[in-house]
Amino acid sequence: MRLPARFLMVLAANPCPCGRHTLLGVGCECPSSVIRRYQARLSGPLLDRVDLRIEVEPVSRSDLLGHGTGGESTATVADRVLEARQRAAARLEGTPWTVNSEVPGHELRTRWTVAPGALGAAERDVERGLLTARGLDRVLRIAWTIADLAGRDRPEAQDVALALELRTGIARGVPAAAGAVR
Repeated sequence: MRLPARFLMVLAANPCPCGRHTLLGVGCECPSSVIRRYQARLSGPLLDRVDLRIEVEPVSRSDLLGHGTGGESTATVADRVLEARQRAAARLEGTPWTVNSEVPGHELRTRWTVAPGALGAAERDVERGLLTARGLDRVLRIAWTIADLAGRDRPEAQDVALALELRTGIARGVPAAAGAVR
């Protein structure tokens, strides 16, 4: 049975029952066993269908009061996204797809290839069982989007590394050039 649907799902969850557990563990007194049990409530199959995982740190007082440095304007980001979508549409012209998220994984792996050696870390993660076949396809889609945002013709190693970080939440030492896309 086929149930076609197009939607964007955004999930948010606290890292622990008290909500204060961060990378530094500041302010959280939850035992590690409680944190593991709490985080395990989100099943592996559900999480495998989540494309991007981003840990958000608490907002600082200066940012909250407007004293922090502002990011890019919405117009600047919108222009870059429009250019990336146009780049993807040009690449996908003549196919039934218009954006990276629509392209089947098989096509991404065979028809549009990444730079030589760019998939090394992703392939190792698949071999070690840290990344599923579905996860690899999603990493490829994310890497293509990162390359499109950066104006590159195909994903390079830093694009795949950033895609893996966004997919798994594990930092992999992404070079500064790829970080500029964020």
